[in-house]
Parts: sequence; C-alpha cells; structure tokens
Amino acid sequence: MNIIRRRGWEIPESQITPEHLVFSRRKVLIAGASALAMAPALAPTLAQAQRVSDAANLPDPNAGLYPAKRNDKYVLDRPITDEKVNASYNNFYEFNSSKNVAEQAQKLPVRPWAVKIDGLVDKPIEIDADDLIKKMGVEERAYRHRCVEAWGMAIAWSGFPLKKLVEFANPQGSAKYVKMETFLNPKVAPGQRQSWYPWPYVEGLSMAEATNDLAFIATGAYGHPMAKQHGAPLRLAVPWKYGFKSIKSIVRFSFVEQRPKGMWEALQASEYGFWANVNPEVPHPRWSQATEEVIGTGERRPTLLYNGYGEFVADLYKGMSGERLWA
Repeated sequence: MNIIRRRGWEIPESQITPEHLVFSRRKVLIAGASALAMAPALAPTLAQAQRVSDAANLPDPNAGLYPAKRNDKYVLDRPITDEKVNASYNNFYEFNSSKNVAEQAQKLPVRPWAVKIDGLVDKPIEIDADDLIKKMGVEERAYRHRCVEAWGMAIAWSGFPLKKLVEFANPQGSAKYVKMETFLNPKVAPGQRQSWYPWPYVEGLSMAEATNDLAFIATGAYGHPMAKQHGAPLRLAVPWKYGFKSIKSIVRFSFVEQRPKGMWEALQASEYGFWANVNPEVPHPRWSQATEEVIGTGERRPTLLYNGYGEFVADLYKGMSGERLWA
C-alpha cells in the first residue's frame, strides 16, 4: 500500500474540505486527494492533509456489522477461548516466529486494503476489503481451531462463507482450486525480510473444499472487527484442517487449474501437505497428534478426526485413498 503524504499550504478557511467529507468514505478521500494533486492552490493545511492521507487511521466503515448474529448450526464441545488469551497467543510468521506478535502486528496498515480476484474468471476485479465485506454480509460462527503444533482453541469468528465469494467471482469450469495469497510488505513485517521463507504466504483449497458450507472468510472475532494479529482484514477459517491452512491478511484469490503449493509445503513437504486434515491417528513426523492442549486452560483433550467436523466434510475425500490427506 502506498501512503501519500502531501505538503501543506495555508489557504482561506472557506476552501478547506469539510471534516464530515474527510471521514465519510475511502473513495471520497481518494477522489479529493487526486483533485488536490492537480490543484495545489486548493490543498489543505498540513494537519488536515495528514488526516486525509493516513487512511489506515480512519474508522472502520463496517463496524456497525458487529456483533453479528450467531449461526447455531455449528456447536462446540468446549467454552470459547478467552479473548485476552487468544489475542496474545498467535502464529503470524510475517512478523516473527514466536507467539508474541500482537504488538508488532499493529504496524500493519489495513485500510485501504485492495483484494484481487483473478485467474480463471471471466472478469478479474480488484475490490476494497471494506466494500467486499459489506457486499458479502457478516454472520458469527463458533469454531474449534487446531494447530499442527498440537494445541487448540475455540473462537467466535465473524465473517461470510467462502462459497459466497466463489459465487461472486463466477469462476470458469476449468478452475479446480482457489489459491490465496497474503500481503507482502517487509517494511512493516520484519519476518518477510527473512529470505529463507518463500514469501508471500500462499495457501489453497480445492473447489469442493472452498464451496463447502464450513469454509469461512473471517472478518472479525469476539463481536468486533478482526484484530491485526488474527489476520485483519480477511483471513481463512477452515476448522477441519490444521491451522497453517488458515491464511491471514489475504490480498488475492486466484482461481487456478493446477494445485497451488502453500508456503509450509514449499518449505517442508514431508511435514506439511496440501490437504492437512486433522487426524489423531497420523502423527506429525516429530510429535504425536493424538491429543491437544487447550490454550488458556492447560487441559489436554483427545484430538478429534477432522477436528470434530467429519459430518460436514468427510464426503469431500471419498475415493481419495491415494492422496496424503493428513499433514
């Protein structure tokens, strides 16, 4: 994202853009900024120019969508993880490899946030995340989250089914997979300066998985818009898979014919496969997956096949005995 910072000139008060227009919509800001660039005599004072250009600090225009109505189809076998615990225990390798990424993640500018939808579609488009969220609508779902590191949480996500975005994109019949890509901004994400990782983070789903009712694009959590350390403004939630599949801060959805290779699969395919479905009977090469630690409680629970979502997704993998379905 390019942050435009303009010089200031003193002008009569009557020529200053009214504040309610400054904060109304991103499109108004961009249009106003373009006009000012062509007409320096009409430029605002320095203080106001900073408000116009610093779009990242503008209020979320979709904040009124939260808290969203809960979809009761998906029930939990455990309490939702405390928000304070969840907010301080995150994997976000774009920033660092520890769980303590919340402070660094606040540097990520998430507004404006352009989302590309391209590949095997009739009309590739680019749409702002705020506009996409408004178009798709928001509901709340309580999902279990299971990390490949053998720990789990329960999270109240807000967002929309991925299949709604697929319908919006209207992919061609030759599209077999959805490839998702995160942002690339090493100036604010120090982990992306580490050249041994194949940035940007990439993940993918088959079309059958992407259009399954359970696949979800999360835009918020705990009744409010998404915190940056959770992957604002758009992240994937596929609760029957290990957590590394749930790519954060998505900037691109590409409909492709060839199976995409995720970042972790590219790094170590023997440990992190494409399908990555949760299975207690298939250990990670370096540890057991038979149980998991419930973060925030220290309790250990038996791991559930498909993380407990088999009734929704098991049929996706019938006849695929030759595939390595478990990471």
